[in-house]
Amino acid sequence: MPEGPELHLASHFVNETCKGLVFGGCVEKSSVSRNPEVPFESSAYHISALARGKELRLTLSPLPGAQPPQEALSLVFRFGMSGSFQLAPADALPPHAHLRFYTAPPAPRLALCFVDIRRFGHWDPGGEWQPGRGPCVLLEYERFSLCPCRDNVLRNLSDKAFDRPICEALLDQRFFNGIGNYLRAEILYRLKIPPFKKARTVLEALQQYRPSPELTLSQKIKAKLQNPDLLELCHLVPKEVVELGGKGYGPERGEEDFAAFRAWLRCYGMPGMSSLRDRHGRTIWFQGDPGPLAPKGGRSRKRKPQGTQLEAEDRKEDLPLSSKSISRTRRSRKHPPKTIAQQSEGTSLQQNQETPTPPKKGKRGGQPATTGRRRPPKSWP
Repeated sequence: MPEGPELHLASHFVNETCKGLVFGGCVEKSSVSRNPEVPFESSAYHISALARGKELRLTLSPLPGAQPPQEALSLVFRFGMSGSFQLAPADALPPHAHLRFYTAPPAPRLALCFVDIRRFGHWDPGGEWQPGRGPCVLLEYERFSLCPCRDNVLRNLSDKAFDRPICEALLDQRFFNGIGNYLRAEILYRLKIPPFKKARTVLEALQQYRPSPELTLSQKIKAKLQNPDLLELCHLVPKEVVELGGKGYGPERGEEDFAAFRAWLRCYGMPGMSSLRDRHGRTIWFQGDPGPLAPKGGRSRKRKPQGTQLEAEDRKEDLPLSSKSISRTRRSRKHPPKTIAQQSEGTSLQQNQETPTPPKKGKRGGQPATTGRRRPPKSWP
């Protein structure tokens, strides 16, 4: 699922690839998308992008003299599970391109496409950031963590979100805008914090820390870089991912563009790591003790080498609903349900075994019933 670094890489990709390009015409939406139409048409306009946390704002700016006269329009995207941007020839659109911005003629036409395989992504023509989201951990670090006395996290520790385990609190976008599943695992792993330790307990320790007043400003900054705390890692770890590049926006093609990211991972999905599902059903990877708030009855699973059953289960966890339905259909084909006749037959058989029938009148009517298993009648209802 795209997190803060992926949205930041996407905005950089849009700004670099669309620099110098002139777009024109209507914005085209696919017929299968349930997102709203984009009410914009211009003979010439530019496109720019800005990311904030897990959101990206795309701005369409008409050029002077463009027809019809129109104000600039902004769209705010949330990528869902698989959203991304691609630039492709207009006559060779990528699959699942659900929103398309075409360049103006006469040059060979290109299309900037919002590609979303699972169709969980969303765009809003209003152009406003989603209300309630906290400062971006990447681009608004000063508001997020630099001044602990006014920090958006530490001044709100009374919120009930911090009654939860720290692994769940890190996904609350009101306080950690841009942090997602793989980032929380990597951050907690570096600090050796049990994922199911109470969030308030973890964060209250940051309020008590006071650097020595004898240290100079440069010495304080150096000490922070050498021993970053949780809030600082919420900025530094996503920044590392951005500096890696790639992830679909690099020069390589296909899976090769993700090679640097896979080599960077230390905890998330790595062999030897354990995993549990949190209250929302999302898998958290960790090492060692899960913590006192670990779900009761939850069994910790260790990551095995690739190709094992665990890997297959992890892939199944991220399947869309349609794929899960296909899996259930395949299972039903292997083990078809009993027909009504078979069910009634089984019920009758059970009743006949438990309730013996009285002996019939005839040649052996006066003899006592035998203790052996009674022979079933020739025909069953």
